[in-house]
Amino acid sequence: MSEPVLEAKGTSFARWLPLAGWLAHYDRHSLGRDLLAAVIVSVMLVPQALAYALLAGLPAQVGLYASMLPLVLYALFGTSSTLAVGPVAIISLMTASAIAGMSGADGAALSTPEMLAAALLLAFLSGAMLIAMGLLRLGVLVNFISHPVISGFMTASGILIIASQLGPITGLSLSGGNLIAMGESLSSGAQELHWPTLAIGLGCLAWLILARRHLKHGLMALRMSESAAGMLCKTTPIIAVIVSSLLAWGLSDPLVQGEQLEQGKSGMALVGAVPGGLPDLSLPSLVSHDWSGLLISALLISVVGFVESLALAQTLAARRRQRIDPDKELIALGVSNMGAGVSGGMPISGGLSRSVVNFDAGAATPLAGAFTAIGILLASLWLTDWLAWLPRATLAAIIIVATTSLIDIAAIKRTFRYSKGDGAALMITLIITLAHGVESGIIVGIAVSLGLYLKRTSQPHSALVGRVPGSEHFRNVERHEVETDPELAILRIDESLYFANARYLEDTVLALMAERPSLKHLVLACQAVNLIDASALESLEVINERLSAAGVKLHLSEVKGPVMDRLKCSELPANLGGDIYLSTFDAWQALSIHGSHCGQSCARDGISQTAAVG
Repeated sequence: MSEPVLEAKGTSFARWLPLAGWLAHYDRHSLGRDLLAAVIVSVMLVPQALAYALLAGLPAQVGLYASMLPLVLYALFGTSSTLAVGPVAIISLMTASAIAGMSGADGAALSTPEMLAAALLLAFLSGAMLIAMGLLRLGVLVNFISHPVISGFMTASGILIIASQLGPITGLSLSGGNLIAMGESLSSGAQELHWPTLAIGLGCLAWLILARRHLKHGLMALRMSESAAGMLCKTTPIIAVIVSSLLAWGLSDPLVQGEQLEQGKSGMALVGAVPGGLPDLSLPSLVSHDWSGLLISALLISVVGFVESLALAQTLAARRRQRIDPDKELIALGVSNMGAGVSGGMPISGGLSRSVVNFDAGAATPLAGAFTAIGILLASLWLTDWLAWLPRATLAAIIIVATTSLIDIAAIKRTFRYSKGDGAALMITLIITLAHGVESGIIVGIAVSLGLYLKRTSQPHSALVGRVPGSEHFRNVERHEVETDPELAILRIDESLYFANARYLEDTVLALMAERPSLKHLVLACQAVNLIDASALESLEVINERLSAAGVKLHLSEVKGPVMDRLKCSELPANLGGDIYLSTFDAWQALSIHGSHCGQSCARDGISQTAAVG
């Protein structure tokens, strides 16, 4: 049966609300697939939501609240049929870092209500920024963050997340926003190691690791289908939650109630009492004296969350030959975050493991996310009493295992082998993130990405080319055996020309002219030039004047149509010392002593007849 079409077509209403574009094709088969996927993802999301809320330094129920309304809103506005939004590890870590950098009105650390207010405001601001970027069609800006920088940031964040969970899994008090501070905190309190907590934590960790590696093959050996075995393996965290909660309940004083439930008789840290029911809907307060301090954090969370979500959504969509609209995804993710901000949640993004499970379970439309939200709602209403006995060490183990997928040490070697510059960018981002925290890491990473781009384009590669004998092809004279002419130089420019590299082009041409006293013609081969801005135009005019003064004619070849259209609006074609040729071979025929001079331009208005149609 065919998939529901996810691209919104036709009315303007459908363009703004993608659901309107595919809901008309929704049928019973799609409903069954969405319900099945929702059940499986709900089972995964409950422990993950609790864990990521604690990772962010917030009460556990905040994770559940962030997994209700945001999922419904994404179902309305999202363009991915399988992206499962909600609390994720990296965004939770960035949320914790942002809140930790704030202080109360009296300069003291934030109280729990103040931390909640800050998280709500952070989600709301992040959502507003994403919507603004979507309306301005700025989805393309994600391309300015290089993949090595993202890889370095993800790996460092994964290491920080795992390090931050060593406290809950051992029963030690751990503080700090970077690896150095965490290490000092861990070493100073090592003598307070809590053995029952460590036993629970390591037991859950061992179970989750072994189940991930071997359970699927074991179930298939018992003649279970591969798909069923794979789905069952995704629910292994629930087994860890149930068993560890029963152990904690058995070890704890049954008379412990209320706030005392956060620590049982054994001294093991528990999730504690989780309020049941639904969150209140209200706008986050903007009257806090330091709310503006969250702006930078909200922007960084927006960028990182969008990059992570878009890459994941596009990867999964490609498997079904579907299309993801980056600008609509900005709006969908923004609306979802604003929904988290008004419903007691925290900043959210697309989750890797949940989205993959959603895909494998056969989710047909974004409604699978809305059904998942119903599952979380039911858990909030009926399971909170049992969740109170859940050891925090269990959630720490779940976070550690889920986070290992972020760490890609092999990428460092691969990137350095391919490009020393990109490898250096990766390592700088990784080191800064580990040493100074996630916000500093991503800021430096973005700066490094832009710096590398400017460095590469400000010194564009260029090559003197000659004709491959017996052909119309031209290649680098330093790499191939080619025909050349002492009176003719053909300089191929391998980059668009703009303000950052205009002076570099001048220096390159003038140096070439100084090295070749017999030069009479210089051809700039522009097949790789997609833009010539005003600064580059002035540089070309200067080059033309200086070459003319030295008795050398400047020619252009293979100028692309849009670039030629702009040049016609200037005086350069009319003042050019030479001609503009449709191809480099035409220029060679016209100007080289080896060519047949019949190919010279028949027009002396500065533009050859063939170039006029370029």
